[in-house]
Amino acid sequence: MDRIPLYREWHGDPDSPRPPLLLIHGGGSTIDSNWGMLLPRVAPTRSVLAVELQGHGRTPSGDRPPSFEGSAEDVAAVLSELRLGPVDVLGFSNGGQVALHLAARHPDAVRRLIVASAPVRRSGMIDGFWEGLESATVENLPAPYREADIAVSRDPGHADRMFDLDRDLMLDFEDFPDELLASVNAPTLVVGADRDVVRASHFVELAGLLPDARLLVVPGTHGDYLGELLAAAGDPAPLARTLPHLLTFLDAP
Repeated sequence: MDRIPLYREWHGDPDSPRPPLLLIHGGGSTIDSNWGMLLPRVAPTRSVLAVELQGHGRTPSGDRPPSFEGSAEDVAAVLSELRLGPVDVLGFSNGGQVALHLAARHPDAVRRLIVASAPVRRSGMIDGFWEGLESATVENLPAPYREADIAVSRDPGHADRMFDLDRDLMLDFEDFPDELLASVNAPTLVVGADRDVVRASHFVELAGLLPDARLLVVPGTHGDYLGELLAAAGDPAPLARTLPHLLTFLDAP
């Protein structure tokens, strides 16, 4: 499988005694749009590594069809190159799906895992999601996502390709095998919102399929509790309510 060199950047305290925290963004996002509100609240206490996946932000699209498995291997290559591991991982939405593959394929690379608003079954999405995605065109890419991508890629065409990659990725999404989820040995916190695009009942299901999982369902929408650009719309309150729970989980031995 061809590797795509991922853009990555460091934040925070390089001398922190805590393991590095790896952030994996969701579909349509950049580091700034997904984590811009979270980073300044986390960086003072730990070292944080954030990446941009295939075709997002400052990472090229490449010629490889998009897949969660491929992105997991791209992330693993970054960790290997930087001689990191085990690290803590926070993956949101598509990034959560990538994080699960990373933990299953490279168990020695992941110490603790937070999987946020990530489906592992097609049936986990709310009514109308798949029909809306089938009919979506690049004109449906929300303006804040387009602007955030162009701000760092400097290429309007890059944003269009990002949309196509993410749409294809999800349309080709197949249910995660039970045995893949059962192989995730890292302690995992499954997080979601009660008005997410993923059903709240699906978060319960996912937590039950993982060997060592806790569950946190918060009031909110898809990503507002992480300060994600579109969902939070600049309101820090959902993140402020949720972040202490995430850090308590990460700080456990």
